[in-house]
Amino acid sequence: QVHLVESGGGLVQAGGSLRLSCAASGSIFKINAMGWYRQAPGKQRDLVAVITSGDNTNYADSVKGRFNISRDTDKNTVSLQMNSLKPEDTAVYYCNAQVGPYGIHYWGQGTQVTVSS
Repeated sequence: QVHLVESGGGLVQAGGSLRLSCAASGSIFKINAMGWYRQAPGKQRDLVAVITSGDNTNYADSVKGRFNISRDTDKNTVSLQMNSLKPEDTAVYYCNAQVGPYGIHYWGQGTQVTVSS
């Protein structure tokens, strides 16, 4: 079992920045990768960025060059620095962990990010 708690969402104007953080607890030694997904109203949940235990990263095309994912292994946290935010970035952002040999997904409760134009 892995428990994820997000923080850092909020309201920001277009062009601004926000930083999301996610703290993991539980069977953290089994985490293969952590990442962020987002879901806008009426849309599916999509990958934003992911970082593996080997520090490999992958980003959605829509956020490349604007968002940066990083992790702190000492604090068991993963962060998403979001710059040059756009109204289309508005969504609920979910922290995700892929755990164990079968890559079971665990999710945080979600944090709202709203970008005003």
